Parts: sequence; C-alpha cells; structure tokens
Amino acid sequence: MERIPILKMGNFLLVTIQVDMHDRLAMTLQDDLTNRITQTQAHGVLIDISALDIVDSFIGRILGNIARMSRVLDAETVVVGMQPAVAITLVELGLSLSGIRTALNVEKGMVLLRSSLNEATNQVKWRADDDAED
Repeated sequence: MERIPILKMGNFLLVTIQVDMHDRLAMTLQDDLTNRITQTQAHGVLIDISALDIVDSFIGRILGNIARMSRVLDAETVVVGMQPAVAITLVELGLSLSGIRTALNVEKGMVLLRSSLNEATNQVKWRADDDAED
C-alpha cells in the first residue's frame, strides 16, 4: 500500500506530499499521522503541499481533520507551499480549514511552529509560577 513518509525533526513531524492525493491515501495519511503524533509526542506537524496542483473537497476536509486531530493530541499544524490554484479552489469550495495555520514555505512554517511551541512553554511556566505564589 502506498504511504506518505512522515519524518521526525526534533519536536515536530514533517510531511511532504509529493504525489497526487487520492481518497484512500489521504485517509491513510490521517491515520498514520495521528499514530505518529502519539508515538513521538510531537508538538507540531508541518505539511508541505507544494507538489499538489489541485485539491477536491474531500482532501480539503482531510487536511482540516488532520489539524483538529493534531490539536486534540497537543500538536499544532502548519500547511506550507500552497499553490494559488489550490487556495482559490479551497475558498471556492467554502472550506475554511479552521485550525490550520499556513506559511509560504517550509522555513517560514518551522518558524511558526517554533514560536507556537515557545508560547506554549512560556504559558506552562507562567502557570507554574502563579501556582507557586498561591
């Protein structure tokens, strides 16, 4: 069965989609990614879709589902490399992709993930400091 590789980079998982996504592959990616988040305790997921020329409503919904499932598992999701035609299609289909942050490229996406991880770490530290004062 065809699978999309999921690479671990520190606290993050990197997914680079280099093939045309069909429904079964999208479902497999969703399952594989949620399992890897749990196994690795990753705090961020970066999905590079720069090779995708087109998406349909199902693939758009799967990307949204991945982001929501990742969030439940304590991982932020950033999608990078979206082609203009893909963005136009998603908007025309009425897919808001709530919960997904986007960036133009992998480098900018990693900056977003790192900043969200730093914010989360600082919030935990502040809460611990507040609890210590009580």
